[in-house]
Amino acid sequence: MSDPNLDAEQLDRYSRHVIMDDVGPAGQAALLDASVLVVGAGGLGSPVIQYLAAAGVGRLGIADADHVERSNLQRQVIHADSDVGRPKVDSAAEYVADLNPDVTVDRHELRVDSENVTDLVADYDVVVDASDNFPTRFLLNDACVLSETPLSHGAIYRFEGQATTIVGGQPCYRCLFPEAPPEGAVPDCATAGVLGVLPGAVGAFQATEVAKLIIGEGDTLDGRLLVYDAADMTTEEVPIRANPDCPVCGDDPIGSVAEVSYADSCAVPE
Repeated sequence: MSDPNLDAEQLDRYSRHVIMDDVGPAGQAALLDASVLVVGAGGLGSPVIQYLAAAGVGRLGIADADHVERSNLQRQVIHADSDVGRPKVDSAAEYVADLNPDVTVDRHELRVDSENVTDLVADYDVVVDASDNFPTRFLLNDACVLSETPLSHGAIYRFEGQATTIVGGQPCYRCLFPEAPPEGAVPDCATAGVLGVLPGAVGAFQATEVAKLIIGEGDTLDGRLLVYDAADMTTEEVPIRANPDCPVCGDDPIGSVAEVSYADSCAVPE
């Protein structure tokens, strides 16, 4: 861990952390020493990147293959109208640089797949799933469980969002969703829409979970799925139970993500 003795500028910047007994100089030093991979720099990734950068997470990896589109700007708040057409990783990195010079950004302009996910995950302390598709969610789950890397998952749909955290391997995302739904069965934001402010709430949940993991305080959503309904302004907790037959975290787990097929349903072959 870095020396908890922060310089004068850091004491000023992070003063509201430093005065908290639960964080203090040591907790802030842990944040500055931490590395977090955020997969997706869109609706969910935007608030996650915002808050982790502001909190002083020392190294942020941002993985996204997309370019900024004008239709993104209704919810993807780290990008501006002048960024339309630019790679999202470039726009996000510049946003972070303007917000907090303490933070180093690794730009991964790529689509996460079974060939690169293991190496990507291995380079970070915590991973955030801010993706918008089931194959990537399963990939990140499997790579993080197999490498024992904490994972924060989030998803959004119209007025609804969900979040959970996977720590220690069991239970995992596959215990909750053993297989992805058939292609086209679940509409995405482009076809179903999403309330522009919804990702801010769910992304903030995810960033909170990451900060707690790094400083070692509080209870995470491990074993719990938090379901948020913005229309009714309600939350519900759904318990997630470990599945002994889960191919990733169960009694007879697979050895690597290379043994899984992600082309269709993401199901592990028999």
